[in-house]
Amino acid sequence: MIATYLLLGAALFAQGPALTPPGARAPDATPALHRIDARTPEGLRQLFRPGDGPLPFVDGHRGGGREGFPENCIATFEDTLRHTYAIMEVDPRPTQDGELVLHHDATLERTTNGRGRVADRTLAGLRQLRLRDAAGTVTDFRIPTLDEALDWARGRTVLVLDQKEVPATERVRRISERGAEAWALVIVYSFRDALACHALNPDVMMEVMIPNRQKAEEFDALGIPWSHVIAFVGHTPPEDAALYRYIRQRGASCLIGTSRNLDRRILARDVPDVKALEPDYLAFLSRGVDLIETDIPTLLGPLLASSTPVAEDKREFLLTP
Repeated sequence: MIATYLLLGAALFAQGPALTPPGARAPDATPALHRIDARTPEGLRQLFRPGDGPLPFVDGHRGGGREGFPENCIATFEDTLRHTYAIMEVDPRPTQDGELVLHHDATLERTTNGRGRVADRTLAGLRQLRLRDAAGTVTDFRIPTLDEALDWARGRTVLVLDQKEVPATERVRRISERGAEAWALVIVYSFRDALACHALNPDVMMEVMIPNRQKAEEFDALGIPWSHVIAFVGHTPPEDAALYRYIRQRGASCLIGTSRNLDRRILARDVPDVKALEPDYLAFLSRGVDLIETDIPTLLGPLLASSTPVAEDKREFLLTP
C-alpha cells in the first residue's frame, strides 16, 4: 500500500498571527505551522479521497495534548502543527448557559483547576479556570469555545467534532452557521444520525463507524455518497483485507485509532522511543489503513512523514507561505 512518491519538504509557515482565546498565552506571531487548507467542501472531499497510499497527515486525538500543552486547547493544536501535518479530533460540550466549549470529560477535575460538571457552569465561570496538561500541571491556558476553534481552524487544519452531549445534528448546525464545511466534520455513531446529518447539510463530511463488512454493506444501502464520509474501522485494525478494499473502492478512506494500543506503549515508556514501534504502525497502514488517530501526533506524524507517500492530488492542500 505504501507507494514511492516524492516526500514533502520542510516545515511550512503560517500566514499571519494565530487566534488566541481570551486569557491564553499568545503563541509566536508567525509560527511555523504545517497547514492544511481544503478551501471548499469539495476540496475537503478530495483531501480525504483514498489514493495509492495513506493520507499525508495524522489525526490528533483531542488535539495532541502533551507536557505543557493541555488537550482540547488551541495553543496545543498549534504546537501539534509545528511538528507535523495533522487534523484535530476535539470534544464539544454544552455549558449551563447554552454555549459549546471544548472539553472531553463531563467533569472538570482531571483537566482543569476547577471542580464539578461542565454542564453546571456558565461560560463566564469556565473562563476563570486554567487547563491542566497531561501530567496534571496547571497551565496558563483556558477552555476555548467551539466557535473560537472553528474560526481559528480555517486555513490551518480540519476539526473532527466528537459527540459529548451535543447531538450530531447540532454539531452540523454549528458548522453550517460558521460556514466551516471546508474545515470541519462530525463523528456520528449511528446510521440514523448519518442520514439526519446528511439531510441537514450534505456539504458536511462525517466520520462514521464501519467496523466490518456487514456494516459497510448496510451503509452502502443508505444512499449517502461514500465520498462524504471517513470510515472508522476500529481501535484495533480489522484483519479483513476485503473490508478495506470494499470501503476504499467506493471512495472513502479508512481510519483507525492507536490511542488504546501502540500509543500507550510509548506513553508508558515501554519502548525507548516511537521509532522502535515504526514497523508496527507501518504494518497497520499496510493493511489498507489511510489515516491514524493518535494521542502522540507530535511524535508519530514526523515518523510517518519519512515513509508515507504524498500523492500529487493532496499536495495542493498542504500549504507553503
